[in-house]
Amino acid sequence: MSAPRSVTLLGSTGSIGTQAIDVVTSHPGRFRVEALAAGGADVELLAAQVDLLGARSVAVADASRRDDLVAALAARLGPRAAEVEVLAGPDAATELAGRGADVVLNGMTGSVGLRPTLAALHGGSTLALANKESLVVGGPLVRAAAAPDQIVPVDSEHSAIAQALRGGRAEEVRRIVLTASGGPFRGRTRDQIEPVTAEQALAHPTWAMGPVVTVNSASLMNKGLELIEAHLLFDVPTDDITVVVHPQSVVHSMVEFHDGSTIAQASPPDMRLPIALGLSWPDRLDVVSPPCDWSQAASWTFEPLDDATFPAVGLARAAASASGTHPAVYNAANEQGVAAFLAGRIGFLDIVDTVERVLAEHDGVAASEVTLEAVEAAEAWARGRADALLART
Repeated sequence: MSAPRSVTLLGSTGSIGTQAIDVVTSHPGRFRVEALAAGGADVELLAAQVDLLGARSVAVADASRRDDLVAALAARLGPRAAEVEVLAGPDAATELAGRGADVVLNGMTGSVGLRPTLAALHGGSTLALANKESLVVGGPLVRAAAAPDQIVPVDSEHSAIAQALRGGRAEEVRRIVLTASGGPFRGRTRDQIEPVTAEQALAHPTWAMGPVVTVNSASLMNKGLELIEAHLLFDVPTDDITVVVHPQSVVHSMVEFHDGSTIAQASPPDMRLPIALGLSWPDRLDVVSPPCDWSQAASWTFEPLDDATFPAVGLARAAASASGTHPAVYNAANEQGVAAFLAGRIGFLDIVDTVERVLAEHDGVAASEVTLEAVEAAEAWARGRADALLART
């Protein structure tokens, strides 16, 4: 067996991070986790992860939780805690990401993952990317920093596309078909979803995810982000990416080729599979998740997207075509809207409606002129403008 791959896990206490740890611990000898990073909301869990994995470095974004983490490590590890490097602050994850681990899994939530994404790429690591927002908001920067095949997608849809693309050459691709579960409000009209609550939006029918991603899935904003991500990852025009609703969430996406053949990747909904591929690419690990049970009758259905009720995907197409910073505005305005919705300050429909209004007001920067400062300035403007609009609802 070859030497274990060194791994840095960003967002280790979140949904992606905890499932990645399940993959690592169930495949002993394949990986060596050197560093962990998390926001800091659960330092007890983070200390337990350091103990379980033997990580030598750990970071929390919330500097105020550093002393709590140090205490949790001392209680968990005893004298060994002195051997663990503890970093804290908003740049801590970026520091760890740039240290050149074989694989950096970015499982952070939101555009705060952009700087760690760029650091991992500049550090020469393979980037297992679950933090789609960093690619969406910093597309030109991320593409410029990445070497061929340096980014391995961890979103189930983009992992499916990457697997399907093994069946043909890039010039043979006619289009990408992104599948969407439709979320908890599939089949409802705009009037019917107007009064829905946060509790209803968080009740996803097939996937267990964090609250932001779950609300994004309910509004299909997540699918808009994924459309932009697919466009950037696979260099396919947005007009050649079709979104279809597939409630069973078994076919995770498809690639259609010029000869009329379509290759799909299918498996029961379990994020451990794309996470494992992100860590081990291009190899596959043994026994990651149960396969489809072909001894049982099953039906898979596919429906067209209802753009009138769920306009987020159409807004994503427009944002990707408008300028190099419109996608960052799209994401930032949405993040503000989701936070306000989860706090009970606005209605569900106000999220995407506000994104549309903020996008319409943004002037944009050409993709060839995008800098990190331009992206962050566009985000800051979008958040401020979204907050101002949301305060009036």
